[in-house]
Amino acid sequence: MSDMIRTQEEITISGNPRHPEGEDGSKMLLRMNESHTPVTGWALGFWTVNETDTVLDIGCGGGAALKRIATQVTTGHLTGVDYSPVSVATARETNSDAINTHKMDILEASVEQLPFADDTFDKIITVESFYFWPSPQKNLKEVLRVLKNSGTFLLVADVYQKEGLSDKTLENIRNFHLFNPTPEEFRTLFEQAGFSDIQIHLKDGKDWICVEGHKASGSR
Repeated sequence: MSDMIRTQEEITISGNPRHPEGEDGSKMLLRMNESHTPVTGWALGFWTVNETDTVLDIGCGGGAALKRIATQVTTGHLTGVDYSPVSVATARETNSDAINTHKMDILEASVEQLPFADDTFDKIITVESFYFWPSPQKNLKEVLRVLKNSGTFLLVADVYQKEGLSDKTLENIRNFHLFNPTPEEFRTLFEQAGFSDIQIHLKDGKDWICVEGHKASGSR
C-alpha cells in the first residue's frame, strides 16, 4: 500500500497539478476524474441545470465534470477551457461523443483572458482549479464578465483554510503552493469581484467548500 501511495505521489509531482504535462499528467488527470467525483456531485446539488443552459467549466482538467453536467443539458451547449494542452486532450477524449455531436467544445485558454463575449454563459463552474489561478481577484472579474445576467458561478474545492487540517493536507498546500482562502476570504473575493447573493456551502465532516455567486441584472 505504501508503494502504491508513493507511486501516486510521484506521478502527481511529475504530472504537475498546476499545469498538467506529459504522460504522468494524463495519468494524474484520469485519477482526478475519479477522485473529484464526490465533491463535484455534492456541489452540483446547489445548481438546477436546465436542458437549454450554456455552461462553462474553467480549468476543466480531465473533463469529468463536463461529462456529468452534459447528462442534464440536452439542447444547450457546454464549453470547457484549460491552459494545459494535456488537460485539453484528456478532456476531449473523455467527452468525445458530446464533441462529435457539437454539444460541447473544449478549448485551450486561460481564465486570465477568456475567449468569449460578455454575458455568454448561464452557468460557470470551476472544480479544484482556483488554487492555481494566477490573479484570483482579477480572474474572478473575468468570470463575471462572461456570465449572463442572473447567471450562477460555482467555485468547488475539497479543502479551504481552517483549523484542524491534517498534516498531509498542510504539506500538499505548501508543496504545490495552493492559494487556499478561508470562507470569509472567499466571500470578500467574490464581493470585490462584483458577485451578488454570495452563498458559502460547507460539507459537514469534510474540508469541502462550494462558493456560489450570482450576477445581478445590469452588472459588469
